[in-house]
Amino acid sequence: MLSKRCKYAIHALVHMGKSPEEKFLTTDIASACNIPKKFLEAILLELKRAGILGSKQGKGGGYFLRRKTPEVNLAEVVRLFDGAIAAVPCATYKFYERCSECEDEETCTVRYAFLAIRNATVEMLKADTLESLLEQEAKLKMLKSR
Repeated sequence: MLSKRCKYAIHALVHMGKSPEEKFLTTDIASACNIPKKFLEAILLELKRAGILGSKQGKGGGYFLRRKTPEVNLAEVVRLFDGAIAAVPCATYKFYERCSECEDEETCTVRYAFLAIRNATVEMLKADTLESLLEQEAKLKMLKSR
């Protein structure tokens, strides 16, 4: 399950992706996405540290996308805010830990089942970019208006 921080980060990125050349004030993003401002400030700083966002201070300043929308994928955002994508620690890529109850990791069917699930999930999350989310949102809004 995604954390609120992760969901809020994705919503903020989608909002910013609609006008990728603009600079956004925290208050405007918070209002548009219904995210508590203080909570959003920490999220935006994390996205900035990860190189997804940039910021400019002063008049005409705010947060902006540092990357193009096809270059931001959900796998990166989920890992940034929620850590490992796998359901068990022995099936993670960046956060690997051996399971204490496992006698032989090489023949553990539980590990191999969750490795397959993790691999499929990661591929799906990598394929879902900010651009694909924006395209999907536009399609859904068009269908709804019919």
